[in-house]
Amino acid sequence: MYKISKKQTAAGILTIAILASCSAGGSGDEGGGKVEPLRSVTFSIAYAAGDMATTQALKAVIAAYMQANPNVTINDISEISSSAYLDWLKIKDAVGEFPDLLEMRDTEAFAAAGKIAPLPQELVELLDHPVQVYGQVWNAPLYETPPQGIIYSKKAYAAAGITSLPQTYDEFLAVQEKLKASGITPLVAGGKDLFHLGFWINKFLIDNVYALDPDWNAHRTAGEVSFTDTNVIQAVSDFKQLFTRYVDPGWQNIGDNQTVSFLVSGKAAQLYSGPWMFSPISAADPAFEFGFYAVPDRSGQVKVTGLPSLAGWSYSAEAAGDPVKSAAIKDFLHFFFSPEQYGTFLAAINGIPATIVKPVYPVSEPMEEALRILDDPQTVKSRMINNWWGGNTIPQQFRNWYYKLLEELVVSNGDVSSAMKEADREYDRQAREEGLKE
Repeated sequence: MYKISKKQTAAGILTIAILASCSAGGSGDEGGGKVEPLRSVTFSIAYAAGDMATTQALKAVIAAYMQANPNVTINDISEISSSAYLDWLKIKDAVGEFPDLLEMRDTEAFAAAGKIAPLPQELVELLDHPVQVYGQVWNAPLYETPPQGIIYSKKAYAAAGITSLPQTYDEFLAVQEKLKASGITPLVAGGKDLFHLGFWINKFLIDNVYALDPDWNAHRTAGEVSFTDTNVIQAVSDFKQLFTRYVDPGWQNIGDNQTVSFLVSGKAAQLYSGPWMFSPISAADPAFEFGFYAVPDRSGQVKVTGLPSLAGWSYSAEAAGDPVKSAAIKDFLHFFFSPEQYGTFLAAINGIPATIVKPVYPVSEPMEEALRILDDPQTVKSRMINNWWGGNTIPQQFRNWYYKLLEELVVSNGDVSSAMKEADREYDRQAREEGLKE
């Protein structure tokens, strides 16, 4: 179970009392007077719908809220799109369908453009690690940033004679060789979805670049470092080697949501992803035994995603200016973060709570390991290439462009140094175009 401290419990009593009144359909006064019901209203909601476990869990919360508040209609306009979520949002904005409440992942840009509004203070006070930009908190994270790592078939490891988990990256490569020799494909990757490629790309960038220099993006924008530097070359070379030697050769045609079937059917021994995949795996085959671990770097250091991110639920500026919509959205978010609802949501996706009050919910053995990794003081926590802000903001389109560059690098067996020279040129072009540099 995910436990809460005495201090958190004391805070939780007060918060639960507040949430109870809010989730009942509106705010009440402290004197026990009438609870003022929310006015009839409809607001739209959108979130990145690529991960089915999270999508289903969110739909369940939305349905539960509307059942408890029949005068509020939430129009879920989320959809699985071949476009990146950012591009999809831009299209919605262009056609006048920008959502009232949305999962925001490009906060800095949308805040600067006046498209989103700061969170109400009473929502900020629910959060454990609220992140500010422009002196304001714009997001209520759906969950804390989880670590990514290897989800592995215990049966496949046993069949390959693997009796202990790797303690260095070289030992990890040795595990891949053992799996390959046993006749199973070591790794499946959902390369049909560009974001999935980012899991491995950022693993190597964190190991070789960001863990040592969290301000690398700012230094790159200033021209002080280069994609052709030794550490970046190492990261990209590791990515290329791994995909060339150990990943299912059909990875470009495998969707992120198809990776589960490869794992449970025995077509592949491992998947590099996050705890949100645990529930879909168990649902696909309740008898399938799997474990989870973080892939260490060459020195044995564990470096993972895990720092707070500038992402989460955000109000659109337009909705924030509408008192009726704004009140309903605030009430919905109180409902979402109420201990019972939030605990159910987190249990469904194997999420990590972003609130001060930690709901109690059951966790599996793999999830216990994910939590242990984050709690270990020796673990180095970092962020993906596009999840920094301020001076470390990268051009908006560069992440996708860079991922596609590395995809082509593997497919064409291209030269790493040449590709990184191209990355430098494109980064500078986009940075100048967006005014990040002269």
